[in-house]
Amino acid sequence: MAEFSLDASFIPALHKPPALLPIAKYHDSLLYVIETYPVTIVIGQTGSGKTTQIPQYLEKAGWCADGKIIGITQPRRVAATTVALRVADELGCEVGKEVGYSIRFEDVTSSATRIKFLTDGLLIREALVDPLLSRYSVIMVDEAHERSISTDVLLGLLKKVRRKRPELRIIVSSATLQAEDFLKFFASKSEEQNSLAKGEDEEVGKIISLEGRTYPIDILYLESPAENYVESAIATVFQIHTQEGEGDILVFLTGREEIDNAVQAVAERSVQGGEQFSNLQPLPLYAGLSSEEQMYIFDKPAEGKRKAIFSTNIAEASVTIDGIVYVVDCGFVKLRAYNPRTGIETLTAAPISKASASQRAGRAGRTKPGKCFRLYTERSYEDSLPEANPPEIQRSNLAPMILQLKALGIDNVVRFDYLSPPPSELMSKALELLYSLGALDAYAKLTKPLGFRMAELAVEPMMAKTLLSAKSFNCLSETLTIAAMTSLGGSVWFYHDGEQKAMESSRRRFAAEEGDHLTLLNAYTAFVTKGGKEARFCHENHLNYKSMTRAVSIRAQLKRYLERFNIEVDESLATHRSEIDAKSKAEQIRRCLTAGYFAHAARMQPDGTFRNVEGGTVMHAHPSSLLFNRKADWVIFQEVTETGDKTFICDITKIEKAWLLEAAPEFYKVSSGRAEQA
Repeated sequence: MAEFSLDASFIPALHKPPALLPIAKYHDSLLYVIETYPVTIVIGQTGSGKTTQIPQYLEKAGWCADGKIIGITQPRRVAATTVALRVADELGCEVGKEVGYSIRFEDVTSSATRIKFLTDGLLIREALVDPLLSRYSVIMVDEAHERSISTDVLLGLLKKVRRKRPELRIIVSSATLQAEDFLKFFASKSEEQNSLAKGEDEEVGKIISLEGRTYPIDILYLESPAENYVESAIATVFQIHTQEGEGDILVFLTGREEIDNAVQAVAERSVQGGEQFSNLQPLPLYAGLSSEEQMYIFDKPAEGKRKAIFSTNIAEASVTIDGIVYVVDCGFVKLRAYNPRTGIETLTAAPISKASASQRAGRAGRTKPGKCFRLYTERSYEDSLPEANPPEIQRSNLAPMILQLKALGIDNVVRFDYLSPPPSELMSKALELLYSLGALDAYAKLTKPLGFRMAELAVEPMMAKTLLSAKSFNCLSETLTIAAMTSLGGSVWFYHDGEQKAMESSRRRFAAEEGDHLTLLNAYTAFVTKGGKEARFCHENHLNYKSMTRAVSIRAQLKRYLERFNIEVDESLATHRSEIDAKSKAEQIRRCLTAGYFAHAARMQPDGTFRNVEGGTVMHAHPSSLLFNRKADWVIFQEVTETGDKTFICDITKIEKAWLLEAAPEFYKVSSGRAEQA
């Protein structure tokens, strides 16, 4: 269960009553098509009601008989939780009973659950235990047009499962006109089927298009390109607030840092700007927020106030927020970009596609005529924006996906039925990494037990290898903590306006000279021992209490995984170690981290930047890292992001060069005194 419960008072008035939604008039035809054909493709604009209503129609029509359940997958955790809350509210039940949700490290379902919302990745994990997904009578893949890796793999799996379970119903819902591609995919024969008789060309499915009810939207462009789209977005918000009529504002930015800065800037200017601006209420929305914090965006603003929601592309399709009349679109989105040559995956701001631009604009016309302010020129929209961005599977590190496919018994990952085949260079790089981590043998088969255990752990492969090596380095308890703290998807430090210096000095209290991982370990250990897991301790030390309690919960779940593998965790948190003890323990932890993250190694240059081992990429320690402006020789890092023209590394720990050669002799060789990638 989740570590907090959301009661009904939390649930926002998201939509119109179900009977008024555009989907209502398609009730009968939808049920007929789902009954008649194995695959149904539903096209509908966000807000048409497809996500909340179709599961309820199916449940009432008897698709949950004999203990079966209806599964609805979402590409994002935010959507899985908010939609589950909404549907539970409409059915008048508590979330976790008849309607539940399941996301990584948080399962809010019970034996009574009949409608289950979950992320695509989680349903793939369920297939590890139940390859035919036999608990489900219907699986609805929602927001399939987003083409996340997990969505693409799930569609390939469902195509396989359908052959063994013809009674399973598959619904693919998409907000754009990729419907034909989805239908063709399910209708086409995979290579292994081509040997079957040609006469088997049954009609696999039908496409149903739901007309969304949107009001007219005025689209306004800039006359010349914006120099800084965050500044430009903030200025546009104030312009709307002073010059336009009632209605909330939705601003699309690319990531957490930009959003936090914008929310802070608007809050500060509102205070300084007197009465005119005091009734503007800025709110953030991104994946790193807790479920509770995400729910605030749905609350009705106080009388006379106007909400300005600063969001990533989560609000583009996954979540419908009522009351939005004005949209401000920065024209960019953070996309994963994996460079197989360097082995580094970055999150890079790239121009959005025309399909995304129209989705964003469409958010403004949900309740009345709206306006969309595009922070780019009409010319750049026409000439520079692609029709659609390439699917994630063609630009990401594929190691986690290949590990999952191998664990599902799909050994020939190259011949798997992909909606869009990934480039061979990405496949070979992923296989090479998994081999050097010890997850695959020389025949590219999963190793026993290491490869199978890595696939089962709910963390990415490098961290899985680190966790599973920790016993031999005698630092399992500590590594568990580090794995939990780095799985939070955001910083554990936080501060209010004007408190940044105080937060920095708080952080120095926990600082370990070896780097960020040991600092996080110190903060967690202090929280559970001295702090007694209490909010007051967090408040005094500028730690985010919700993040820390979530880390406790994640750690407990990871510990349960290890215990399932018969790996015992010694929990004697030795707080009274001598200095020498602590030094040797720190070295063991750093060696253990090197065993998993050897592929993310870098060396400091005389100018203070870092170079990866091949030397081709210049990287900077992120200002949030303890090694920012500090000396180090060799380091490993966990995350890479690109901001503007700089590549930053985060979660950094100092290591010794010799450890790299011990950890991965196949990956590195030494030539003329320096390590090089083999």
